[in-house]
Amino acid sequence: MLKGEVILNRKNEIKQEFYTGERPLFQGKNLIIKDTVFGEGESPLKHSENIELKNTSFQWKYPLWYSRHISVQQCSFMEMARAGIWYTDDIKVEDTLIEAPKEFRRCRGVTIKNVSIPNAEETLWNCSDVTMEHVVAKGDYFGMNCENVKINDFSLYGNYCFDGAKNVEVRNARFLSKDCFWNAENITIIDSYICGEYLAWNSKNITLINCTIESLQGMCYIENLVMKNCKLINTTLAFEYSTVDAEIVGRIDSVMNPQGGTIRADEIGELILQKEQVDVSATKIICKGELNDGKV
Repeated sequence: MLKGEVILNRKNEIKQEFYTGERPLFQGKNLIIKDTVFGEGESPLKHSENIELKNTSFQWKYPLWYSRHISVQQCSFMEMARAGIWYTDDIKVEDTLIEAPKEFRRCRGVTIKNVSIPNAEETLWNCSDVTMEHVVAKGDYFGMNCENVKINDFSLYGNYCFDGAKNVEVRNARFLSKDCFWNAENITIIDSYICGEYLAWNSKNITLINCTIESLQGMCYIENLVMKNCKLINTTLAFEYSTVDAEIVGRIDSVMNPQGGTIRADEIGELILQKEQVDVSATKIICKGELNDGKV
């Protein structure tokens, strides 16, 4: 190496440090941070770049804002590390506990793997190019307005999730969520369980494959709803004003005023078709067993 030549991207290591106060590592670049605690003090790594965080704890607000190329492994975000990861691009979070709410907002290129988020209110808002695997979250309004999301092995306890989301693929998930996937577009859910009232209202291009659903007035006001090999348990007043191509295994307790398409089921407890509300000839009902015509 020539005298005075700088080696770019060489990472300096910080280990077993304790930081307090505002912006202690502001604009930090090319760092490996291990076994370190960021105590009281806002924005410790604001505008940071090319950072590896390992076994490190964040205890105060806004730790990673406007950051890029961040790796987080075996770390913890305490409850007061709220609104912790905003406006950050290319971030991977693995084997981490996030106790703080309002994490991940307006981020791009987000990978979340083996992560628990027990206080996930208003988390993952307006983010794009997101991958989640082996994640458990609890909190309302998760995933609002996210785009280009792939999810595998996900459990969510909380209402109003993925409102306004676009281009989302979900596999092997369990949702206990009222009003989930409202105002959404291009959503595919496979091998999953969804329990919650008013599923997916006002949405477009919703596909459910090998799913079990329990919902009051679920799947209404949808343009292009496709269901393949699905079960509807304790589900009433389904499909109102939706265009549907549904293949249901077992019984549907009641169907109300679909806008059009085809509904196949083993049994329909009550079929409500009101001529003053919809064109009843636009929907084809194929029922293998008992069909109670109900109100026509």
